[in-house]
Amino acid sequence: MTDTAVPAPDAEQPGDAPHAPRGGLAKLAVAAIGVVFGDIGTSPIYAFRETFAGHHQLPPNAPHVFGVLSLIFWSMMLVVTIKYVSIIMRADNKGEGGSLALLALINRKAGDRKRWARGIILLGVFATALFYGDSMITPAVSVLSAVEGLTVVEAGFQPFVIPISIGILVGLFTIQAHGTARVGALFGPVMLLYFTVIAVLGVMHIVDHPAILGALNPLYAASFFYQNGYSAFLAMGSVVLAVTGAEALYADMGHFGRKPIRVSWMAFVLPALMLNYLGQGAMILSLDWGAANDVVKNPFFFLAPDAFRLPLVILATMAAVIASQAVISGAFSVTQQAIQLGFMPRLRIAHTSASTVGQIYIPMINWALLAMVIAYGIAVTGAMLIDTCLLAVVLFSLWKWKPWLAVPLLAIFFLVDGAYFAANLTKVPDGGWFPLLIGLIAFTFLTTWARGRQLMLARMREASIPVEIFVKSAANSATRVPGTAVFMTTTPDGVPHALLHNLKHNKVLHERVLLLTVKIEDMPYVEDGRRFALTDLGSGFYRLILRFGFMQESDVPDALAKVEQCGPAFKMMDTSFFLARQTLLASSRPGMAIWRERLFAWMLRNAESAMEFFKLPPNRVVELGSQVEI
Repeated sequence: MTDTAVPAPDAEQPGDAPHAPRGGLAKLAVAAIGVVFGDIGTSPIYAFRETFAGHHQLPPNAPHVFGVLSLIFWSMMLVVTIKYVSIIMRADNKGEGGSLALLALINRKAGDRKRWARGIILLGVFATALFYGDSMITPAVSVLSAVEGLTVVEAGFQPFVIPISIGILVGLFTIQAHGTARVGALFGPVMLLYFTVIAVLGVMHIVDHPAILGALNPLYAASFFYQNGYSAFLAMGSVVLAVTGAEALYADMGHFGRKPIRVSWMAFVLPALMLNYLGQGAMILSLDWGAANDVVKNPFFFLAPDAFRLPLVILATMAAVIASQAVISGAFSVTQQAIQLGFMPRLRIAHTSASTVGQIYIPMINWALLAMVIAYGIAVTGAMLIDTCLLAVVLFSLWKWKPWLAVPLLAIFFLVDGAYFAANLTKVPDGGWFPLLIGLIAFTFLTTWARGRQLMLARMREASIPVEIFVKSAANSATRVPGTAVFMTTTPDGVPHALLHNLKHNKVLHERVLLLTVKIEDMPYVEDGRRFALTDLGSGFYRLILRFGFMQESDVPDALAKVEQCGPAFKMMDTSFFLARQTLLASSRPGMAIWRERLFAWMLRNAESAMEFFKLPPNRVVELGSQVEI
């Protein structure tokens, strides 16, 4: 029973979120290290290895090592530091980030310039769909790669790698229902220790081969492409693993704020990552040809002396679990946003913390992700490419950057993101199709729900009666009974179907009749001063619009308790809520293909009821059914 409202553009400045994160800069920066950087932080476990020992193997000689390290460093600088940390993070929606938050910001700020709105919406929805593919890849790759470190300690552990990984993942997804507040307190210290350890291990080998620092020169990356051509292009499909998780910096901005994330990245995470990558390269170059070919199959764990490899495996596994937890939590948050913005049907959302609003658990998403994780960077590169497209809209339409500044910058971003995306397309035949398929399925579900909902509302409006005419007629002819009746409706005009059915069958009206519409705004939070819009329709009829942000919980009884100028205070024991439950009938009417209409009808049947979603008291709810043909 929600609808997406598009308020007029306001004058807020980037980052002034009404629910901004609280705490000192150092405290927030440490907390961000524990949550935001888990994905990109575990990339050294497998990114360098996959470049030399993955699908498209490269000989581990000096030109290749220097070229790959240069490519990793400049990818981090261009994609993460400049694009995300320096530019995209400025495009916040009342302090919130992520593709859907950016999409809502563009929609709200567009005003009359919406000629490209449909295409932009589809891009934003597709980026969200690809995020689910990333949510499947990250836990599988990071946990498996970390546990594979056991084979470096003892080759006999090889048969146990997959069972141990599956056990860890099943345990991780199982605890989601109980919340992660208790173990979450360990995330920051564990990741601080992890980044410190990998930096120290890198420095130990850089000292033995200091010439490796020359790999920071971009000429080595250029020479790598010049000398290797297509092989270098294929290598980008593995190098991009070094920047997976870059979008998490933007998506998690609402939890920690822009500045703590920037400080953590620039002062700690980026140096630690590069020291480790350089250390892996230095170690490879210090070995003879045969030893290098053996070590390059798992260089991250060979950085540590023999006695410390098992502790490193344990620490890396903990970091991988934390990275997976961040992605799972991100999937829950993205799903909540998609539901509130009208791109997904209502699902059961459980709050696992009484003190932290963002601690949520969505059972259907949790178990679906677990199934996909066990079953198995196109999703990542596709999402980054779409973020660049959305950034272009922001630079030209919202921020009004001069073309001479915006065009060259966007050209670089499109070139880098496009090259990584194209390189990853070569993985499609070798299993890369699976996360892409997951993203396509999610995209189909999201767009089908949004379009079907539009069609359903349009059909219901066709049969609606103007509320003014109804009030004059019903107020004088119907018998009035004590109490309050709340009729929830998706549109703030016309008479709700539930009201018509109730009058038709019961032939009575309550003394106070409230026509209630819940609107989800294109901003994460709505202040209490803008929460209510009340209209007195006369004869005991009222029209009330409740506004919530897409990151807020839609608690209708709590909101009604604060409503004034609508007669006596609302008491739940004297209030009845009337809901309409539609049964969809697929038809050949223009709108959607029959198979999509049937898919939409299935999604509608399986959506969580409005009673649970809006926290209505179960013993005060009456549901009245109707059929709608789309």
